[in-house]
Amino acid sequence: MLGVRLNRRGWIKAMSAWCAGTCGTGAEEPATQRRPFRLCLNTSTIRGQNLPLDRVVELVADTGYDGIEPWIDEVERFVQGGGSLRDLAKKIADCGLRVESAIGFAQWIVDDEAARRKGLEDARRAMDMVQQLGGTRIAAPPAGAQNQSDLPLPRIAERYRALLELGERMGVVPMLEVWGFSKTLGRLSEAVMVAVEADHPKACVLADVYHLHKGGSGFHGLRLLGPEGMHVFHINDYPADPPRNEITDAHRVYPGDGVAPLTEILRHLMAGGFRGALSLELFNRDYWKQDAVDVARTGLKKMKAVVENAIKK
Repeated sequence: MLGVRLNRRGWIKAMSAWCAGTCGTGAEEPATQRRPFRLCLNTSTIRGQNLPLDRVVELVADTGYDGIEPWIDEVERFVQGGGSLRDLAKKIADCGLRVESAIGFAQWIVDDEAARRKGLEDARRAMDMVQQLGGTRIAAPPAGAQNQSDLPLPRIAERYRALLELGERMGVVPMLEVWGFSKTLGRLSEAVMVAVEADHPKACVLADVYHLHKGGSGFHGLRLLGPEGMHVFHINDYPADPPRNEITDAHRVYPGDGVAPLTEILRHLMAGGFRGALSLELFNRDYWKQDAVDVARTGLKKMKAVVENAIKK
């Protein structure tokens, strides 16, 4: 039945697009044209349900998202289990989805030269998988250096540029990710400085509601990031308790269910010109115990609600 629904959904989307182009204002405008952002599901949100990746793709499409953001370790397990990346890429395309990004932890940033070479090779393999799936972006967090506080930002910029040059060869853009709990690149200002100092045309950052709060960055700086400076933004919410120094990824909740100033955040993004993908990234253990379809549907509904609230005049 799921396959039938997907085929029917794809037919409806195709006919809607045709009508929008031929019937003028009398046809309903596609949702992605009405909204300023594409809506994506980061697969961490339903990671605890342990679904095979091809099933996750079907679920994401069937619940109405525009895109998907898988984790590299999930892609690796899919391949190790006998899955074909070519077939998975076709399924993603047939379902009308975009691979907005992927999440990996290659240690491109570390001081140890041998470990850094290995990190770049890990990044190359991850980028190759992303490219095979039809994606063009991958997260580049400070993995391996999160506990290091004495890593100069200009040195990070040199290493990020090397990663960008690798990405240019692979056709995949590494997005410099802010990790709020990290002693390196824990603040938005640090990531922006590194991206600017890298002096590469593809340099960009990946920010996240939770991580900006955790690292104490605030949100007003998002207005300064133009459409080329950020392509994906991780959306989520956080409760008032526990306090910032104790809060963890597991405390993330659906957008609108916490105390994050999401209307203000989304308006800052729009003011800066961001028109990319909002990717729902949660690690809530309670959600992981629930039906994956229900979690995905609830997340999308709440994402749409906060976006609609933000674009109201």
